Amino acid sequence: MHNFEKRRDRYNAFASFEKPLVNLSFELEVPEFRPYCKQHGLAPFHFFLYHVLHALEGIDNFMYRVHQGEVIKIQDFWASYTVINQDQNLNFARFEMTADLKEFVARSVEAKRVAEASTGIINTSEALSEYDQRRNIHITCMPWLKLASIEHPIYKHKDYDIPSLAWGRFSDQRDDSKLAMTMSVQAHHGFVDGYHIHLLAEAIAARIAQTMAA
Repeated sequence: MHNFEKRRDRYNAFASFEKPLVNLSFELEVPEFRPYCKQHGLAPFHFFLYHVLHALEGIDNFMYRVHQGEVIKIQDFWASYTVINQDQNLNFARFEMTADLKEFVARSVEAKRVAEASTGIINTSEALSEYDQRRNIHITCMPWLKLASIEHPIYKHKDYDIPSLAWGRFSDQRDDSKLAMTMSVQAHHGFVDGYHIHLLAEAIAARIAQTMAA
């Protein structure tokens, strides 16, 4: 929590706001990873999700939460995201994170299958402890749309502390080596500035490049 103490005054300032959120939509440019995924039998969405979540994990500011009135730093979080079930209604996939890429993709694909097959809503936070509810990242992808921006539903703006990320279809191929998409990142401004979102974008691209070069 040493790094948080350096910005506690910023947190205190934004925590007094009725809506203490920063939400940026921006163009994310990453290495063109789809041929790599095809070569290695990896679904592109799950490959990309792996790098997004692990990039978040490496930046302290996205790991801060408010628990029982105190700021804490969570050590890990669920891997989760929205899916469309067989009735064309929203549902939630959720599974345990892992550092192993192939195992992560396998878990993610299975979690997606379960969520798609369920007619009732699953993997909500109601059954989790108060602490485990904080161990979350909200992820949604809309592959049918070229995303411009998004506003997420929030139960209480003032208490919001879980980052929410969204992206649309992978649609803009710059050349054989680069892929661009619009990504939206929303977080508590007491924890996250635009600079940290910039660091996240850099980390996602760097992680993908490193995996493809290995």
